[in-house]
Amino acid sequence: MAARGHVQDPNDRRLRPIYDYLDNGNNKMAIQQADKLLKKHKDLHCAKVLKAIGLQRTGKQDEAFSLAQEVATLEPTDDNSLQALTILYREMHRPELVTKLYEAAVKKVPLSEEYHSHLFMAYARVGEYKKMQQAGMALYKTVPKNPYYFWSVMSLVMQAISAQDEKLAQTMFLPLAERMVEKMVKEEKIEAEAEVQLYFMILERLGKYVEALDMVRGPLGEKLTSELQSRENKCMMMYQRLQLWPECNALSYKLLLKNCVEGPVHTTVAEAVKFVVDRMEEEDKKDSRPLRGPYMACLELIHRLRQRGCPDEEELGDPLELMLQFFGKFGDKPCCITDLKIYLHLLPPEQHTQFENRLGELVPLGEVGEDGFGFPGDTKALQRHLCVCQLSRVLGLQHTLDTEGKLCLITELKAHYHYGLQFGKSCLKTELQFSDTYCLMVAHVYIDLWTETGDENMLWQCLGVLEEGLSYSPSNAQFKLLLLLLFCRLGAFQPVVDLYSSLDAKHVQHDTIGYLLTRYAGSLGQFAAASQSYNFSLRFFHSNQKDTSEYIIQAYKYGAFEKIPEFIAFRTRLNQSLHFAQVRTERMLLDLYTEADITSSLEESVKAMGLCPEEDDIPWDNMRDNRDLTVLFSWDPKDRELTEEHRRLSLEEESVWLKVRSLTLRLLASLALLGHAPSKRNSDKTNENGVSAKSSTLQTLLSQLDLTLQTAAQITEKQTQYPFLGPPSSRLASALSSGSCHCQASALQLSLTLQELETTGLDDSSELQTQICNSFKSLIVQLQELLSRCKGDVLEMKDSRLMTQPSLLETLVFFVETVCVVLWVASYSASVLRPLKSSLQKKKKKKTKDSSTAMPVVLSGFQEWTGSLQGIVTQALDHVKGQEASLTALKLAALTLGVGHAQTQEECGFTRAAMDKVQTSYLGSLQELGDLLRKRADSLKSLKF
Repeated sequence: MAARGHVQDPNDRRLRPIYDYLDNGNNKMAIQQADKLLKKHKDLHCAKVLKAIGLQRTGKQDEAFSLAQEVATLEPTDDNSLQALTILYREMHRPELVTKLYEAAVKKVPLSEEYHSHLFMAYARVGEYKKMQQAGMALYKTVPKNPYYFWSVMSLVMQAISAQDEKLAQTMFLPLAERMVEKMVKEEKIEAEAEVQLYFMILERLGKYVEALDMVRGPLGEKLTSELQSRENKCMMMYQRLQLWPECNALSYKLLLKNCVEGPVHTTVAEAVKFVVDRMEEEDKKDSRPLRGPYMACLELIHRLRQRGCPDEEELGDPLELMLQFFGKFGDKPCCITDLKIYLHLLPPEQHTQFENRLGELVPLGEVGEDGFGFPGDTKALQRHLCVCQLSRVLGLQHTLDTEGKLCLITELKAHYHYGLQFGKSCLKTELQFSDTYCLMVAHVYIDLWTETGDENMLWQCLGVLEEGLSYSPSNAQFKLLLLLLFCRLGAFQPVVDLYSSLDAKHVQHDTIGYLLTRYAGSLGQFAAASQSYNFSLRFFHSNQKDTSEYIIQAYKYGAFEKIPEFIAFRTRLNQSLHFAQVRTERMLLDLYTEADITSSLEESVKAMGLCPEEDDIPWDNMRDNRDLTVLFSWDPKDRELTEEHRRLSLEEESVWLKVRSLTLRLLASLALLGHAPSKRNSDKTNENGVSAKSSTLQTLLSQLDLTLQTAAQITEKQTQYPFLGPPSSRLASALSSGSCHCQASALQLSLTLQELETTGLDDSSELQTQICNSFKSLIVQLQELLSRCKGDVLEMKDSRLMTQPSLLETLVFFVETVCVVLWVASYSASVLRPLKSSLQKKKKKKTKDSSTAMPVVLSGFQEWTGSLQGIVTQALDHVKGQEASLTALKLAALTLGVGHAQTQEECGFTRAAMDKVQTSYLGSLQELGDLLRKRADSLKSLKF
């Protein structure tokens, strides 16, 4: 270490404190230290770049960029400066600038392996495949190592994959890649498995299956050793492509005997039946742990034979007996339910009850106690009983029970849940209780009762049961997900954010399950929590581009060439995600509603977001629905399950709602750009053309919105009902029924008419002024109707029971959003009318005292309009205050819990806790909505003149 310190570059020693400050997040000290160093050593380029990194991290992006460019123009070749600039450009999301850095460095130091390598990786980050190919070959010529050569080959393959013209890929890029690899094969220079994998990929993409098969079976195939049966699997793939069924059959037979897993065996039905029966008999004779494969293969074969209408299925046996045999061997395993569930359709309906009874006989329960139930003696017996309960629900037997029957079932399941907790006393908090699934099934039966009877008491008890389950099993994701869904359905968003955070969703899960949170984030009045929720998802999407680039680079470094197309497809899938587009749009709208014309003007807010109304960056034609709509466990029968039609309709509904929101956002951006200092008529043509272009964009977007709202009306007419545990309905139906969409469209249409008045002037525009005044009155009527739909108690007590109306909260949010839009239009109206009034006053001064001084209709109409708007906002504030007062006065202690269905004292405590969370959440929503309305009321005062 001493020797190393002796030869250390003195500049490294000088820069070390700055690096340490940056690593520790002390950016201000890093800047100060860099300034001190630069006073002594003005030409120390790396110090300048490190200072720029500090500036970037303290929000001074422009200053940081100009400082970095000072260094970049000098084309540095020292490693410290290059690495520091690379870090800075990545943080600025400008990876294309890194390529220019290393292009210059390679020109100055053409024999540097390191700089050539960095240049190749820089091209990889921006997807410049042609330049990657060239850089790879230049690197190979400088340092003739195999990996560099195959980097170039892979870059050719990527050009083929990304090519718009498939013919070009098949006739130029892939054949060239093949020739490059063949050259290495002939020269016997193939060294690594990755190179063989790449050769196989090229041949497969060219459709040269015979050559690919020969290669795998030849000497090169011996290098395929990193994955189990990699060589055999590739052979199988080629046999299938070439339809070489005898060879495919022989290899499948060999693999099945070796691993006892399902494989694509192509043979006669009789041989297949004999093969499966022989395997089952072998398993029955074994003393060791049996394997599920042969028994499941038997059921699968019956399923396929029935599909084809083959009578041979009888030789395999009765499906009911086979399932009972399977349950006898594997019923104590959690996988038993998922294995049998997919084959229950083999049983006719008349056998369902018989099957349940026969299963019950195979469950060893203790003697029946005072409560009328027998309980399992150990966890294996518990798992068997649990499996029978789950199968009973999947068969639909629980759904056919009447209300009393379901309440009795709840009592039984609760008893088993509480009894089973004794088996998990030694479990850690991170482990699940053995009886958790009983608790979840109780919740599902409560949900059935709520949806069938409309009795909200069932829903409150369901929440209580789940809260109790979570207290014993804090890591149970299913409890959290179902609680999250139920609280959202009740309009209580406050407890949901913590629940989602505790799920600790990782990476792509923010895309697949994030919709459960963000669907309700902006619609329930919890604006701060909504902003936090959108950030959960956006952080992941924003880091995706950078992270995926790093995965691609690592794949090149380690020769995992077959993974590179997968990484790029993954990145594309996320960039085209429906959820990403929704969250991004909703976040920008939320920021406008809560900040524009409050902390900054609408125009400044739009500019800060970089919104351009002419550009639509949502990939409508390639939209990907990445939502996991089956994340919640369900044991519902097939007729109640989520179908592909449900998925299609949900995507259609969400896409149309996204279109409405996206157009609204772009229209608001257009409105902000209209808010300019008006020029005199007949002035500079360039300015007139600019204004004309802006109003043209506004008109185009309004036409698109009108068409989209027509489509939306057609969709909502269908009144699609999704399964309770399936996708949540979008906000589309409630937005249309409330009238907020049409009111906002009318307000934005008014801005076009005002633009026309600005151009025409007050003298010759009596008809136009009348039209504008009528629009003012119409908007007041629409807002009044929208406010009337918000009236009612969001939470009230009736006959000692707690009743909710969450739809009132959602309508109130739509009202507040619409008020924001109308006030922005009012602000634009004022900016148009003020100069016209000033011009009119100047003219009056020149006239004689006898001349008419009547105020133009549009000016008096505007004053009346702003007064009416003030009145409506005041009414809304009074309503919100009234709701807050009634919610605060609501005493939950007076509620009677468990009417008609007894609850223990402990269960009542959990139910009350859930009610408290809902009450507190409603209060929080009303307070935030009230605060925003008060701020909007203040902004109204500045509009009067």
